[in-house]
Amino acid sequence: MQNLLKNKYFAYLGALICAALWGTAFPIIKLGYNEFNISQSDIASKLLFAGERFAFAGVLVFIFGLIALRKPPIVRKSDFLPVAVLGVVQTTLQYLFAYVGVGFTTAVNTSIITGTVSIISVVLASFFFKNDRLNVVKIIGCLLGLIGIVYVNISDFSFYSVTFLGDIIVLFSAISGAGGNIITKKISGGKNPTSITACQLFLGGMILLIIGLVFGGRTDLTNVSGMVILFWLSLVSSVSFLLWTALLKYHPVSRITVFTMLVPIFGTVWSFILLGEEILKIENLISLVLICAGIVFVNIKTA
Repeated sequence: MQNLLKNKYFAYLGALICAALWGTAFPIIKLGYNEFNISQSDIASKLLFAGERFAFAGVLVFIFGLIALRKPPIVRKSDFLPVAVLGVVQTTLQYLFAYVGVGFTTAVNTSIITGTVSIISVVLASFFFKNDRLNVVKIIGCLLGLIGIVYVNISDFSFYSVTFLGDIIVLFSAISGAGGNIITKKISGGKNPTSITACQLFLGGMILLIIGLVFGGRTDLTNVSGMVILFWLSLVSSVSFLLWTALLKYHPVSRITVFTMLVPIFGTVWSFILLGEEILKIENLISLVLICAGIVFVNIKTA
């Protein structure tokens, strides 16, 4: 399995799978909000819902590790602090800022700012890893991807809709996501990705869950349809984050994280499949071409 994870072509496929799985979250979270009667302004219940999702995802990874490894996938005492920091940064802060920030800005602005996670990751990686230096080709790739993300949203974008508070908070979410990628790469060497993922998801999710409860969040866990949606979101998170952690362990950050630019595209596709939202637009195709070109450019020097 280790040889497969080290293969660069499997890494491309794996990162693509992660982006596709994360793309399902866009429409399915909407369905979850409807089932649990969570309003757009109910931030506390959204945080509780997210906390339940990630904490349970951590449990699922733990169960998988217990079966696959035939022993509990736990981290050593000496590793607990860095893994805990990862959970706080990548899960708690990223989604806390995202859910709070989106209430003070538009969905379009959120999509564009969130799309900068891969760009921030590529830039940060150049400071932390000698084999992942920034170069002109990578910069061009990042710019192409960003143009693609902006282009698909440009018809709904308005500078008048920008709020300093909301956009800054969402930017903090993007920085947290990028920081999580760097921390994952830093701490994964010599450690089992299953243990890291199980611990960070559960810890980060529990913090979100507690924050949601403290501020009055509510979800009806007797709602069967809602629980099915919650289970699917947890399953998606467990599979994608486990695979993502394993890929970052063996590959340069820029090679893997650039694929997150495809998440909004997959979100659009899944919204069409699950919600019937319109997808056959020329801007979607142009955006996809630009983002794919960006991914190719970023990987030219790391291939």
